[in-house]
Amino acid sequence: MDRAFYFIRGNMADPILEMRGMKKSFHGVKALSDVNLTVHTGQIHAIVGENGAGKSTLMKVLSGVYPYGEYEGEIRFLGQECRFKGIADSEHIGIIIIHQELALVPLLSITENIFLGNEQARYGVIDWNVSHVKTQALLDKVGLKESSNTLITNLGVGKQQLVEIAKALSKEVKLLILDEPTASLNETDSDALMELLLELKKQGIACILISHKLNEISKVADAITVLRDGVTVATLECKTQAVSEDTVIKHMVGREMADRYPKRTPHIGEKVFEIQNWKVHHAEHADRQIINGVDLHVNSGEIVGIAGLMGAGRTELAMSIFGRTYGQGISGKVLMHGQEIDTSTVQKSINHGIAYVTEDRKGYGLVLDETIAWNTTLANLDGVSHNMVIDEGREFGIAEEYRRKLNIRSPDVFARTVNLSGGNQQKVVLSKWLFSNPEVLILDEPTRGIDVGAKYEIYTIIAQLAAEGKCVLMISSEMPELLGMCDRIYVLNEGRFVAEFLAAEATQEKIMRSIVTSGVN
Repeated sequence: MDRAFYFIRGNMADPILEMRGMKKSFHGVKALSDVNLTVHTGQIHAIVGENGAGKSTLMKVLSGVYPYGEYEGEIRFLGQECRFKGIADSEHIGIIIIHQELALVPLLSITENIFLGNEQARYGVIDWNVSHVKTQALLDKVGLKESSNTLITNLGVGKQQLVEIAKALSKEVKLLILDEPTASLNETDSDALMELLLELKKQGIACILISHKLNEISKVADAITVLRDGVTVATLECKTQAVSEDTVIKHMVGREMADRYPKRTPHIGEKVFEIQNWKVHHAEHADRQIINGVDLHVNSGEIVGIAGLMGAGRTELAMSIFGRTYGQGISGKVLMHGQEIDTSTVQKSINHGIAYVTEDRKGYGLVLDETIAWNTTLANLDGVSHNMVIDEGREFGIAEEYRRKLNIRSPDVFARTVNLSGGNQQKVVLSKWLFSNPEVLILDEPTRGIDVGAKYEIYTIIAQLAAEGKCVLMISSEMPELLGMCDRIYVLNEGRFVAEFLAAEATQEKIMRSIVTSGVN
């Protein structure tokens, strides 16, 4: 069913922002070839595109991260040409960017974070009374009820996003740029953030929203600009037409995507991987049980999903299995082919054929400053070494093989992973674990922050692994993804499985019903 975006629109004033003929290259590789963008006052303007399309590069040009002289093209803000030398210049005129990785100091208070670098001082002395009063007024605007003295480390990610927006309001923001603001938020926090953007719009604040979540864009966007390969391919005015998701996707990937998931005929074999009566206590609070006696199994050639709300314990379960990298007081059995195995360390888990693709590819999955080749062989150095010495020729050959096999888009395997798009970084993480030749692959949010085109490629890789007889355990917050990829789905709620469904009988409604009626308090 082709679902459309429907909106109620107001009149937009003259453009607050115009970017014309934007071009930007990195070491001869064009990131932006010809991008044009117009944003109006009080407009929410979404920018979408596959990973590597140029979205973040364009915003870094606009916010002064890439200063004038490092790009070609013209930026006009409120009718005046802008040539920013740095972020301070763009912020000075009211352009504020909030990156996906929030720039808050955890052990400082909300007040200290909001006015960091913009201290409310008289005669060189910070006036804390004024600072707290102003902070409280800003928190009221964004709907955050916490005290201004609350430390950032005590706030969830959703509330930290609101602090970032309050910080932007303190700088008299006129154009707010949000880069994947809900990538780490649950549905409730995401909805609250979208409502706040609509409220800011009523106050005349323009917003550029970069997101892969088309359902969120459908709720708030007045216009959608689609980038592909560093070029503007379409700008869709939502106030004059109903724009369907399929239309947006077609512009993004340059082709129709009738099927979001690859077709596969499962060939499920014998039971390979199993956990029995698995219990895990909180990593810091030993009296809190996070996983409460769960049993699970995966057969060869099978893709098994784990569904559940945020906080259900999905990641904690996966990490506790893989080398006990989370939790304390862990008990229960892990079995391979019916025999109990020791997974008490990461190396022992790898030796037994278990691999874990973390949900945090930047923090734990990759060494970003190192090359594709370096990262690809990291989990299996024995496979590219002789007498404890790395064979660089073999390392290059292995990395190049996986670069071609997984279609990693880069000039060569010597490119640093920090310069790759999110989808290509995820393929490098997969390469690393595939080279370790696992029997069991645990995937934790494998497509988080990845566009629809790159998602399909990741899904195809997962399907191929299952076809080769691998056991795949897939954790995802996106229920359509689980329903589209998995042969069987466990539902986890507050540390225990409350339901199990075969793919043929599973629906989003059944999964949610099993969660809300599970009777766990």
